[in-house]
Amino acid sequence: MKNKIDAKGFEVNILTQKNEDFISLTDIARYKNPAEPRDVVRNWMRRIDTVEFLGLWEKLHNPDFKAVEFDRFKSEAGRNAFTLSPERWCKTTSAIGIKTSRGRYASGTYANLDIALEFASWISAEFKLYIITEYQRLKQSENYQQKLDWSVKRDLAKLNYGLHTDAVKAFIVPKVLSKSQIRMTYASEADVLNVAMFGMTAKEFKAKFPEKTGNQRDNASIEQNLIMANLEMTNAIFIKQGMSQGERLIELRELALQQLENFLNSRAVERIKKLANEAETKF
Repeated sequence: MKNKIDAKGFEVNILTQKNEDFISLTDIARYKNPAEPRDVVRNWMRRIDTVEFLGLWEKLHNPDFKAVEFDRFKSEAGRNAFTLSPERWCKTTSAIGIKTSRGRYASGTYANLDIALEFASWISAEFKLYIITEYQRLKQSENYQQKLDWSVKRDLAKLNYGLHTDAVKAFIVPKVLSKSQIRMTYASEADVLNVAMFGMTAKEFKAKFPEKTGNQRDNASIEQNLIMANLEMTNAIFIKQGMSQGERLIELRELALQQLENFLNSRAVERIKKLANEAETKF
């Protein structure tokens, strides 16, 4: 995923991979030299202070960092004949803090936030502050959007829950059961939906993913929660029709798979996500 910020009139792209942000050094370098930003990055990387900083960062964050190859660069850094490109640094030392990207929308050299700000300091302390300010604004916007998405997901999933629980109470729960037995029946019906949508019960989910907070719906995508809302309505209808739990589970599972496939292939969903992303960048 790619975002961007506007720092003092200069567009700086941000590439997010595996929940980690990488800031475009190429875009930052354009603040100093719009014509040859790659040369600016190379000149920064050939400095001994830079090589030492990059090596220390990798030692702290990268267990696969090749320290022997780094020592060779460190011994040569700063000499007149020494040159170092991002590609050579990454390939030789297995570095992860800097990466190069080739493509229509995300080409150039990108770096972890710590490294990018170090580079920005070398370019201009003032420009660095602009980047920090705009990056913080972006993250605040993302946090707001995540909270909004969570709220929307939960509200959509709960939209038909009243109908579903009323149907369970009226058509499944015998009048003679105790309150604890009634609760157990509700939990069983909830797990019918869980198995249909997620392939496992709530208890199985907790056992398989102990590190996750919340339940399956809290960790589900918007598409999955939309489908869950539909399953709740459909399950309520099935209950009123007198279908057994096993029969309903089979039908609901097939319906969930069919709807999920339709969501993944839907251009409308992509348009909705695009509009949401555009709104987020304007926040």
